[in-house]
Amino acid sequence: MFTIEEIQVAVEKINTGADFPQFARDLKEIGVTRSDVFVMNGMAIYYGKDDFVVEGPPVYENLIVEQESSVPDLKDALSIHQNGETDFQTFCRQMAAAGVEKWIIDLSTMKVSYLDMAGKELIVEHIPN
Repeated sequence: MFTIEEIQVAVEKINTGADFPQFARDLKEIGVTRSDVFVMNGMAIYYGKDDFVVEGPPVYENLIVEQESSVPDLKDALSIHQNGETDFQTFCRQMAAAGVEKWIIDLSTMKVSYLDMAGKELIVEHIPN
């Protein structure tokens, strides 16, 4: 199974959201099947086969996630980030302001789901090849 060190190697290759599709492929290659990323502090949980789980540490100070979600604000933040204009922490601040609690990277379907504080899917995107 994979280790947090292997995941960190993949994370270190990310500079902006434009690098995300390669990051997803790197995770899939080492055996990650799903990852839940929490906007509050950037902590991620990585899942593999046979209920294997690795938890990463928080990566920045706690953010306040807005209770009221805004799909238009989420779409704007995604567009800017995917164009390579923001770093991870800036993106997470924008996600918090848009009311996103976490996003789920499903590597079996190659989709990312952005969820609000109630667990409702706000947007689901396909990860480009």
